[in-house]
Amino acid sequence: MINFLRLKNIRSKTLRIFLISVMLILIVAGVILFNLYTRIFSSNIDLKGESTAYLYIPSKANQTDVIALLQENNWVKNPNSLEWVMNKKNFSSHIYGGRYLIKDKMSNNDLVNLLRSGVQVPVQLTFNNTRTLEDFAGKIAKQIEADSIGLLTALRDEKLIAKYGFKPETVIGMFIPNTYQLYWNTNTNEFMDRMYKEYSRFWDANRMRKAEQIGLSPVEVSTLASIVDEETIKNDEKARVAGVYMNRLNRKIKLDADPTLKFALGDFSIKRVLNKHKRIDSPYNTYKYRGLPPGPIRQSSISGLNAVLNYEKHKYYYFCASPDFSGYHIFARTLREHNRNARKYQNELNRRKIMK
Repeated sequence: MINFLRLKNIRSKTLRIFLISVMLILIVAGVILFNLYTRIFSSNIDLKGESTAYLYIPSKANQTDVIALLQENNWVKNPNSLEWVMNKKNFSSHIYGGRYLIKDKMSNNDLVNLLRSGVQVPVQLTFNNTRTLEDFAGKIAKQIEADSIGLLTALRDEKLIAKYGFKPETVIGMFIPNTYQLYWNTNTNEFMDRMYKEYSRFWDANRMRKAEQIGLSPVEVSTLASIVDEETIKNDEKARVAGVYMNRLNRKIKLDADPTLKFALGDFSIKRVLNKHKRIDSPYNTYKYRGLPPGPIRQSSISGLNAVLNYEKHKYYYFCASPDFSGYHIFARTLREHNRNARKYQNELNRRKIMK
């Protein structure tokens, strides 16, 4: 009887120990699973009150670089847990440069899956009103990964741009000002190729036919359009200004275009062109040389290009700025009429004490 009771007590004690052990194992397993879940699936991104933000990952970035970028922006709450998930998902072998849309409260799992996928958000690249290649390269470099030095080097590379049919003095005409969708990690060569495709798309059969009808090549259209754009900011006047220059070209009269002098002098801040400016010996001096200058003096706007292709047919050969400073111009058929108009404008410049 005594042995039976002892056996019963031993069994009871063993059962209690077993149950306690199982409970401890379950608790430990639960803690481990909870920690794993927290590391993988709980929120680890804090965008400081913003719902979304963009993460820009350079093309040659490694895993450490990506974590550093997140930390620089102070977006990641626990870098160690993020690194742990990255390691488990072999992120270092699946890093793709680009612009990624990050959402507030993202988990490590969601973030790593997004970055591993390479599914980035394109940028809306925009450029206009650019006068020099240096300015253009700078504008583009602020919007995509390609750096300004690399872009400028390519724009000046005669062999490279020759494959697109351009020279250093005309290449700025290859870039049609607009808004384009492309990936942030676009490199210099990819950018050049894409812009040439856009240029070719712009110069469709209809525009090529119009250029041929007015006796100009696309580059010559861009060159004249760049002058028109500098002459007037009024889109409703550009076709008329273009008509004046076409009349002068067709009659082989020098263009006498003030913007070409400013370009030759490298100073577009000049408000009053003087006789001393007209003496500069430059192929861009249209007071000295007949015909169009060697290339565009700025990026031609779409409105300027279309104004040249659809220039207004009239008998005006001259124009000058209106003395009311409205931004519009007064047009004339004869030099005598033009000189009268010019004197009115010059008198107003004197009255306003604008001497240069």
